[in-house]
Amino acid sequence: MLQFMRKHAKFFYVFFFLIIISFIFFYVGPIDQSTTVAVAEIGKEKITLEEYWRTYDRTRNIYREIYKEKFDEDMEKQLKLKEKVLDSLVEEKVLLTAADNIGIKVTDKELQETIINDPAFIRNGAFDREIYLRALQLNRITPEFFENTKRQELTLMKMRRLIGESVDLTDEMKTIAGNAPTTEMLGQALLSNKKEKAIQSYVEGLKKQMKIKINTQLIS
Repeated sequence: MLQFMRKHAKFFYVFFFLIIISFIFFYVGPIDQSTTVAVAEIGKEKITLEEYWRTYDRTRNIYREIYKEKFDEDMEKQLKLKEKVLDSLVEEKVLLTAADNIGIKVTDKELQETIINDPAFIRNGAFDREIYLRALQLNRITPEFFENTKRQELTLMKMRRLIGESVDLTDEMKTIAGNAPTTEMLGQALLSNKKEKAIQSYVEGLKKQMKIKINTQLIS
């Protein structure tokens, strides 16, 4: 099991990213980040200790749900779960900073369309504002916080898509043989892998140019 997971490390990196940007409905109330301890500082961005542990706990619970009794402290340590969660949060802040620097924005219209088309808020085929507000209230989330978080999520998606658009498989496709469905499936897998490598390379390059301070003692 562990050998399989290590072999597919890139898949789990993307998995962490998806977990982090979908945490909004597991949020337990607004945090005043100016008065909380930071486990990491990425330029002007901060990863608060509370934000980290909230993300870590949720990630660990998801792994436990997937692997049941096989997921124990030993597996957690071998997977370096704490480090992976922190790395993913740092990547998020790096990409958000980069997006701000190059002027990538999410318009109010884009944000509105995303929210009104969210299946969680649709009743009888249309957006229901009452359901929307009730869902936020039940999770102790203000509309402002939800919309800001959703805007960041969309910004991250734009950044990743922008980086991925610079990747193609012109050379790789020349070496792929087989029928059309097989070729297409293999091509999609190769493209996805190549895009993820490009994103990681981009993030690592940005890290070298940014002032990053991480206090790992806070999560040890």
